[in-house]
Amino acid sequence: MTRDASSAAPGSIVIIGASRGLGHAMAAEFANRGWRVVGTVRGAETPLHALAAERAGLVEVETLDLTDPDQIRSLRDRLAGRSFDLVFINAGIVNRRPADTMAEVATADFVEVMATNVLGVMRAVEALGSLARPGGVVGVMSSGQGSIANNANGTNDVYRASKAALNQAMASYAGRHADRAAILMAPGWIRTDLGGAKAPVGADEAMPQIVDVLVAQQDAPGLRYLDRFGNTVPW
Repeated sequence: MTRDASSAAPGSIVIIGASRGLGHAMAAEFANRGWRVVGTVRGAETPLHALAAERAGLVEVETLDLTDPDQIRSLRDRLAGRSFDLVFINAGIVNRRPADTMAEVATADFVEVMATNVLGVMRAVEALGSLARPGGVVGVMSSGQGSIANNANGTNDVYRASKAALNQAMASYAGRHADRAAILMAPGWIRTDLGGAKAPVGADEAMPQIVDVLVAQQDAPGLRYLDRFGNTVPW
């Protein structure tokens, strides 16, 4: 049984990819709830740095390029000995021409999306998942577009394929780590650089719902594919 998020005491979380967009919104929401946050960025002077200055003692900033396995291992080593309630990998890019079908996409674009959305995310899951406490949550930012059952309009071939592959890889991870909650979060269409300006919901509105769902998964081992309302997404 999942936990009541409203009664959960503040804990600690690692967020990979927290410089902007949903990752930054997640870091801010957890910090607002009194959680200790370690967030990663790729560059200097990001919104996460400003949040860390505002929330000194609650928010820490680490540097990581998710596509560099050496940097992932280095981050794991720096955080070794610490235990977190949640470890969340937030990453997602689209190919330069999202309307391209599999027959049309450039090989380099396909490889870049898969290397980031699947390989980089899963390397981070494998390396950093061990930082989650017993009964803790290891989550990734998936998408409703990763659902094969829900693909009725035949768009965004490469992005959809990357998220479906990520879901499958997380299923393998969950099979090897039955003591942990392994969460695939499908946040919905949200206004970010990735989601675009036409999305119906802003990050500030959606993130409290996302965080409530993630917090509620603690101490409930198993793999779940959930939307921001806590509903199961069909595979």
